Amino acid sequence: MAYIDDRWWQEKKDPVTKEVVRDAKGRPVMEKSSRYGKGDRYRVRWKLPGGKEDNKSFPDKQHKEAKAFKTQIENSLRTKAYVSPKAGDMKVREYAESYKNGRSPDERSRASLDSLFACQVYPFMGDMSLNEVALDGTVIRNWLAWMNNVSGIAVNYQYQVWINLSAMLDAAVVDEKIHRNPCKLGTISAPKPVQKLITPWTDEKLQGIHDSLPPEHQVVVPIGGGLGLRQGEILAFNREDINRKDMTYHCRLQVTYINGKLKFKLPKGHKTRIVPISGGTLHHIDYHCELYPSVEVTLPWGENDSKETHTANLILPYRGVTAWRGSMFLNQIWKPTFSVAGIPYIKGDDGMHALRHLYASHMLASNVSIKELSVFLGHSSEAFTLKTYAHLMPSSYGRARLAADTLFAPPV
Repeated sequence: MAYIDDRWWQEKKDPVTKEVVRDAKGRPVMEKSSRYGKGDRYRVRWKLPGGKEDNKSFPDKQHKEAKAFKTQIENSLRTKAYVSPKAGDMKVREYAESYKNGRSPDERSRASLDSLFACQVYPFMGDMSLNEVALDGTVIRNWLAWMNNVSGIAVNYQYQVWINLSAMLDAAVVDEKIHRNPCKLGTISAPKPVQKLITPWTDEKLQGIHDSLPPEHQVVVPIGGGLGLRQGEILAFNREDINRKDMTYHCRLQVTYINGKLKFKLPKGHKTRIVPISGGTLHHIDYHCELYPSVEVTLPWGENDSKETHTANLILPYRGVTAWRGSMFLNQIWKPTFSVAGIPYIKGDDGMHALRHLYASHMLASNVSIKELSVFLGHSSEAFTLKTYAHLMPSSYGRARLAADTLFAPPV
């Protein structure tokens, strides 16, 4: 059992008999104690399995919080899931910084995680203790409302923030800082991400964008649409990584911009991959290289291994001396092309990733399997590829009808 003491009030005792004074209904009469108005008002006390007593104090006007904490302690003692509340006295900000040290050492991933916590977690609960957050679902519910109404971020990003905060609180449970993750309470629902179906470009739109790009940058279209590369992989395209005998391209680099510096890194997921290259795609690349020679570019190596720098011959250099920063290429070259082509630019649909989606749709239309496409795109799993592109797969109705006709042949 746990108990709540009100240290600002005490039972009044008869000065002669020393017995508790009671009112007409037999209830103890209360009077102000010598501690009245000083320090924390409420103290929750409880006994540990070994007989030792522990306690936690709450300030005035937090009787409700003290009662909730008392219930939490009693439940944890009953279920043998007790965690000392003092372990969770550390601030969310302090624990989160320690938690992030155990996550991915990848510099870009760490920068993204730092930004997520700094912008969407710390402003609301960074100076709260883990105990305050885990006490009940109040903090998490209020935080969700804050993200929606004050922070105003998109629901899909809210979901990403939720996933990362919940993972941090899971770690706090494992580290015995708190006894439960409040994100997993049945009374709280996570933000629901919106799944937007991909609509591939038409051939006319592809041609319009290709023709409207500056001539020295038109090659991004056959590279992106013919090989399914990501933007950073396109900007790091190295002609020397083409195997003309096997007609393949070894995608092993991307350009990233991390903490104010351009760097070469391995492709997303730290995975290189082999992608088949068509004769038409190769023709466009060779034609471009005849007109615009490659430039040798050396950048810092963004992986945690022994390399300090890496050099590559880029066919899309920035001003002939270095690599393009992705956002600069997008804003200075890619987006203005839509105006030249007379095509409205739709945010979220018309970034350079649209070329990758176009590649995937054409592969599926040509009966390339999900397993093969997942490898060519460098996805983490076939399940992710299927989830992203299943709606683009050719209808199986015709094949199903043909299969059934082999069993039950229609009349001639």
